Amino acid sequence: MKKVWIYQADRFFTQPEHEIAQAKLDSFIKEWTAHGSQLAGKAEIINNLFIVLTVDEEIAQVTGCSIDKSVRILKELEEELNIGLFNRTLISYRDSENNIQLVSRDVFEALCKEGEVNAETIVFNNLVQTEEELKSNWQVPMKNSWHATVFK
Repeated sequence: MKKVWIYQADRFFTQPEHEIAQAKLDSFIKEWTAHGSQLAGKAEIINNLFIVLTVDEEIAQVTGCSIDKSVRILKELEEELNIGLFNRTLISYRDSENNIQLVSRDVFEALCKEGEVNAETIVFNNLVQTEEELKSNWQVPMKNSWHATVFK
């Protein structure tokens, strides 16, 4: 099974930031271990907004320490690029023109009330935990995500 962690930035990466962040993540992945075993990991920045870390646990299992190492590198990126990667109060979705929007929970709730966002609006479910879920349940209509219960 391939385990996945998604970190949504609090703003879009610029191209230079994307390059800096990807280079730093690539070097981290080369050194990422759990109890001395190399992890079969991958890190990619998707849509200049999401950092997705993946580990193939059939090769080596992640541990609390290895997860801590990944969090540390992300905190370094936050500091270096002045970008937030742990703000869980922002919602990302695709607007009617298929562009990704990033808004506060309050703004998202207002958009729901106005009908700008509805059950068919594509939202990003950053709670997915496996590569399979990433492919099938990450970008889904709001009615198929946790968003539907929170934003009625």
